[in-house]
Order: sequence, then C-alpha cells, then structure tokens
Amino acid sequence: MANFFSGHGGSGGQDEGFYGDDGPIAACATALAESALTLVRVSGKSCVDLLSGCFSRPEALRKAAGNSVVYGWIVDGGRRIDEVLISVYRSPKSYTGEDGMDISCHGGLAAGRAVLQTLYKHGFRPALRGEFSFRAFLNGKIDLTRAEAVLEIVSAKSDTGRGRAVSRLSGVLEQEIRHINNLFLEALTEIELLLDYSELDGVAADDEALPGREAVVEALSRLRRLERSYRAEKLYRDGALAVIAGKPNAGKSSLFNLLLREERSIISEIPGTTRDWIEGWISIEGIPIRLADTAGLRESGDALERLGIERSVGLLDEADLVILVLDGASDGGEVIAGAEDFIRERKGVPVLPVWNKADLVPPPTGDARFCAANLCAVSAKTGAGLNLLYERIARTLEKTAGAAAPDGMSGAALGSGRQKALIDAAIGCAENALSLHDEGLPADIIAPSLREAVNSLGEITGEVSTADILEAMFNNFCVGK
Repeated sequence: MANFFSGHGGSGGQDEGFYGDDGPIAACATALAESALTLVRVSGKSCVDLLSGCFSRPEALRKAAGNSVVYGWIVDGGRRIDEVLISVYRSPKSYTGEDGMDISCHGGLAAGRAVLQTLYKHGFRPALRGEFSFRAFLNGKIDLTRAEAVLEIVSAKSDTGRGRAVSRLSGVLEQEIRHINNLFLEALTEIELLLDYSELDGVAADDEALPGREAVVEALSRLRRLERSYRAEKLYRDGALAVIAGKPNAGKSSLFNLLLREERSIISEIPGTTRDWIEGWISIEGIPIRLADTAGLRESGDALERLGIERSVGLLDEADLVILVLDGASDGGEVIAGAEDFIRERKGVPVLPVWNKADLVPPPTGDARFCAANLCAVSAKTGAGLNLLYERIARTLEKTAGAAAPDGMSGAALGSGRQKALIDAAIGCAENALSLHDEGLPADIIAPSLREAVNSLGEITGEVSTADILEAMFNNFCVGK
C-alpha cells in the first residue's frame, strides 16, 4: 500500500506515520471521560500479534476467529493495566478491511490512557484523524460519500439529520451517482463508436443527432434533482438561525424561554431589560434551530440599550427566519399595521408574525388584515398555540430551503458542500455538451465535456481523487473514526 501523504495531528510519543500506510494504529474511539466504558480501537498489519504481546492470554487472542470476543487483561510485563474484552475482526470482513480489534476497557480518564500508552510501547502508533475511515476507503469498504456520511452522523444535531446521513451511509447517494455516471459513459461509448467506425456500413455519422443524447438529458435531470436536494439537507444538517424580534415588553423573552424550555432570558416588566441577544439550540420537527432572543426594537437614549438594539438589528440581517412577537394586549390595529411595516422592511428574510398574550386578548380573527398577515396566536405565559407555532416555524424554514416535510428519507440527496460543488460542475459540463450539439458542433468537440462530467462524479465517490482532496476531507474527522 503506497503512502498517499504525510500525516499530522497524532500524539502519544510515536512517529506520526502516514495516511495510506498499513502499519498498526491505535486510538480511543470514545471520549476520555467519566463513563462506564472506554473503547480503544486498533487496526493494521500484525496488530493481532502486537496486541498479543501485551495481553494476558496471547494464544487465545492469536487463534480468535473474526467476530469473536476474548476476555483477559492488558499487561505490561508482569504488571496488569486493565481488565478488558477484545472484539476481534479479521480481514477482509472488518470496517477497515484489515485485521482490527476493539478493546473495551474501564471508563474514565486513567484506564483508557494507560491502555493506549501500553499499546504505543508495544509497537502501535497513534492513529491520525479519520485514519480508520481512510483505510476503509482505501481498501474498498466505503466510498467517499459513505465516509462523509460517517462524519455527518457523528456531528448530527437532530435525529432527522442523523437519519438522512444514515441513508447516505447505506449507499443511496453512491448508487445514484454511479447510475448517473453510467448514463454519461453510455453516451461516450456511442460517441466513440461513431468516431471510430463512422465509415462502416450501418454506423454512419448523423449530423442531426448527438449519440446518447437521451442518456445525457436523463443524467442532467437527475443531477439537477440532486442539486436541489442540497439546501434541504443543509437545513437538517447545519440548522437555521431563527431570531425573535419585536418591541419591548411584547413577550419576546418569555417566548424564548418557552421554546427553549428553560429560563435563559431575564423577564421583567421594565422595558429594555434585554440589552443584548441571547441564544440557545432547539430542535423542531428534526430541524436544528439556533434560537436568538434580541433587545426590544425602539428608540432609546440609553447608550448600552442602543448598542444592544444595533447588534440585534445586525443579527436580523443574518437570520434564516425572524419570529416577530407582537403585543396582543396593545391596540390590535396598530399591532397589525406594525407587523405589515416590519415585513415590508425585511426583504428577502421570511418573517413569522406571532400574536402574543392571546390569553389576555383574543386575536381579531375576523379582521381581514389579521388573516392576510398570517398571524399565529400564542400565549407565552400559558403555552397556548405553541404546537401551531412549531408547525409554522418548520414549514417556513422547509419552504425557504426547498425541503419537503421529512416523511421519508429514501431518496438520494447531497450531504456536503464538496458534493454540491462537484454536482454543479457536472451540470455545467452536461449543459455545455447539449449546447454544443444544438450549435451543430461535431461529436469529437462534445465528448470532452462529457468526460469532464464523468471525472467530477468520480471525485464525489473517490474513483478520481488526489492526495490534497483526501487529506482535507479525512483531517476533519475525529481521531478514532
């Protein structure tokens, strides 16, 4: 196995090693913290023999079959380090495609560190970031879309985001990319047949038709569908910024605390209590939402309050959604008029107007302007109307991202900006190929665009890759993955 590029970021006193070598590596796959168990993962050439050298039952470990568990002690000479269970995985039926083992030792800071130091002393080196997954890719166990899905699952902020990443881990996206790639290859085969054998009977060149045009058109349609999926996947992966805004004493902080289900913002009848924005994470229908409570929007002579208002206005410009809290206990006509003015000012940012204090003053549902403004009536004090507000928030964010309600995750969708950029490149190549044909240019001029599309799709799965691409991607992983 060739060395692909030099590694970095290792620790433990050993040589840092290289991505792409097959030497024995070890790392904690769980956090070194107070817990029931710590999992230490090892993989690589001769790893079973090396681990047997610091195990109380060396022959039992050497003879262990794949997918079996061996009990014993990690030892250093005559000194016992920790009592462990070792799960044994034999090549090629392992995550990395190499011989590998997971050592389940006691939890906490000390046990895992002591086991790791013993392994380093007996010939293992610290794994680099994402090196286990890199070896799985290198040995054909996963492609790059599945490798990225592993990282997505680890960093998922909601169960919906996790579920969508699991779909990619199962190979749905990889299969779709390969299907599209085959469509381009089908068209290229027909073009090459035309170019190589155009003088033979029955294979005459046709200036009016692009060989394999239907395949290219279908490939382009599928690529555009994938491109559209990215904004929705990004919503469930990274989440959205929802900013609560409104005039002082409208109930913004009360609503913020209710949505967050904890007392984070100070609530007071004194206007201007919230001097700066406060934030917290929530999940609504599987969408991770960074919720921010801002200072009341008004003219103020207080320098500190004015600074908080300015920062709040700046945050509104970054928002994916503004939740405009209206004081329902005030004059209803003025409230609705104020909402209309605010919505007109926030061009390009969706605004969800909320009629708060509905427990004190019922919303004027008979008022045509109330219906036109699509107000959502709630009570931050009693929680009335909260479920409707949840639904409105989720639907508004999904509509902005072009996402359907998460009632199924079986379709292929893009999970990373890298994939999106390469899909965009492939779309450009396919569009260029069709445009060149429409201009009447010959097939030998069109073919390079289709080959570029094939290369872009190959980069997504890893069939076409460079050391820089691989290093940049796998270095985002945690050690032990």
